[in-house]
Amino acid sequence: MTPSPSDTSTTVVAQGTFDILHPGHVHYLSDAASMGTELHVIIARRENVTHKEPPVLSNEQRRDMVAALEVVDEARIGHPEDIFVPIRDIEPDVIALGYDQHHEEDSIAEALDERGIDCEVRRASGREPNHDDELLSTGDIIDRVCDQRC
Repeated sequence: MTPSPSDTSTTVVAQGTFDILHPGHVHYLSDAASMGTELHVIIARRENVTHKEPPVLSNEQRRDMVAALEVVDEARIGHPEDIFVPIRDIEPDVIALGYDQHHEEDSIAEALDERGIDCEVRRASGREPNHDDELLSTGDIIDRVCDQRC
C-alpha cells in the first residue's frame, strides 16, 4: 500500500548559534519549518564557534530559548567534535541553512554524501527589517546595548 501524502513526514534540520534570539532567527526557523513537517534544531556549542565571536549565552540557555519556539519540535546542543553526529542521529530529509550562514550548500551536500547521509540541502530566505529600528543581527543588538548601557 502506498502511503498517502498525509502519512509521510519530512524532517528538517536547522542549525546555528542562536545567541540572543531576534526576529531574523524566528524567520529562519519558521522558513525551515515550512520545508517539512518536523523541525529539529542543532545549537552550535560555544566552544565550536570559530567563524565569529563566541556566543554570550550558555549552550543550554540558547537551546532552551530555541526549544520554546512553537515551530521547533526538538532542539539539541551539537556534538562536541563532529557536527554530523546529530544529523546522522536525526536522519533528516532536508537541511535548511540560514540565508547568511557561512556554509556553502555544495560543500555541505558533498560532506553528507561522503558520510552516506541522504538529504537535501536548501537555503532559507532572508528577511528585511520591518522598521528602521529593528535589529536582525546578534552583533548589532550587542553593539546597541553597549552604546546605550555601557
